[in-house]
Amino acid sequence: MSAQARAFFLAALAPLAALAQPSEPYYFPESAEEKPWEEQKLRLPPYPKDESLIKFQVSGATSFEFFIDPASVSVGKDGVIRYALLARSPSGAKNLSFEGIKCKGRESKIYAFGRPDGTWSQARDPKWARITGMQANRQHAALADDFFCPGRLIVRDAREAIEALKRGGHPRASTEGQMWNQPL
Repeated sequence: MSAQARAFFLAALAPLAALAQPSEPYYFPESAEEKPWEEQKLRLPPYPKDESLIKFQVSGATSFEFFIDPASVSVGKDGVIRYALLARSPSGAKNLSFEGIKCKGRESKIYAFGRPDGTWSQARDPKWARITGMQANRQHAALADDFFCPGRLIVRDAREAIEALKRGGHPRASTEGQMWNQPL
């Protein structure tokens, strides 16, 4: 190869060499240092009224009926969906609780219990617990999978969650291939 051809060849490769240089990585200041998760301060909702409750299906294997108070549903900036849940036994016994579901991590927490006098009693030392598909407490898995965290993604707001409850399920919810005990 002549000196002139070699010079032409190297001149043609020079722009390609510049492209091969490592570029600066993209920088997103808001994600550079992920802050530790912090739960919002608890605010108990007004006590629910029976006539406003929305019934939702949990499983054919349970004889209990489950209801959500739509006025209590909120989606917090901390990624927690909070709601008042009423469980009613076949004999008519009622258990009312104010709870939260954290879609990321698939966990639930009970914040308070309803008293017969229409007031709330805060739970002592409430802790987050993994949601499983076990028959006991299956209502949490139903709420997460079918209404509040369809496709393992949190709903945008309370209105979306309430509409899913009224429809009997979220359009993104799927019962096919659910892996109840798998973490995110």
